[in-house]
Amino acid sequence: MKSVIAILALAGSAVAFSPQTAPLKSTALQGNVDPLDPSIGVTAPLGLYDPMEWLDPAKDPASNFATFHARFERRRAVERKHGRIAMAAVVGMLIHNADIEFPGYLSKELGIRFSDIPNGMAGLGAIPTAGLSQIVFACGVVELAIWPASNYSGDYGTGYGRPFVPNFLEGDELKRKLDMEINQGRAAMLGIFGAMVGEAVTGQTLAEQYADNNLGLFSAFNN
Repeated sequence: MKSVIAILALAGSAVAFSPQTAPLKSTALQGNVDPLDPSIGVTAPLGLYDPMEWLDPAKDPASNFATFHARFERRRAVERKHGRIAMAAVVGMLIHNADIEFPGYLSKELGIRFSDIPNGMAGLGAIPTAGLSQIVFACGVVELAIWPASNYSGDYGTGYGRPFVPNFLEGDELKRKLDMEINQGRAAMLGIFGAMVGEAVTGQTLAEQYADNNLGLFSAFNN
């Protein structure tokens, strides 16, 4: 049964990413690329990702209270931000599932070490309330002050290169990097959501499912 559900889910995802036939006008300038250019992320073989067809003002429910520019800007900013968070979440999940943790104590007063935090969603409930409050506060500071959500371009002046080594790109190379970020962010959103659903259904983390050969669709071929 799980295999059938997995196949249907994959089919639904394929439909959502199917190419659209509507023409798309690029706003990229020669030698410079606008991060809010609608053509960013439109790459083969998936083509244009607009399953709700909201690029057509006649089909966009927000047409009555916002301009196309404002609507697309915000949606692209939300997509990019969620993709970045999802990519960080996938990397964090893989590292923690590999039992790679910080040394020392998460809370010395409560005697909780970083290695005491279980993998998967159960780890959220193992973090003290003060620790969760600090995480929420830190996210709020980043969202409001350091990298403000009002900057819809997603460009915070850090460049597009290696960590802590800014590398300011332009032209085709910048376009390729922006395409890569959007598409990998979309894949990461599906990936972390799938991992969470899989854990909720099976009661096992990704590492435990892999160890038990219990990866849904793939395990069906080995049983």
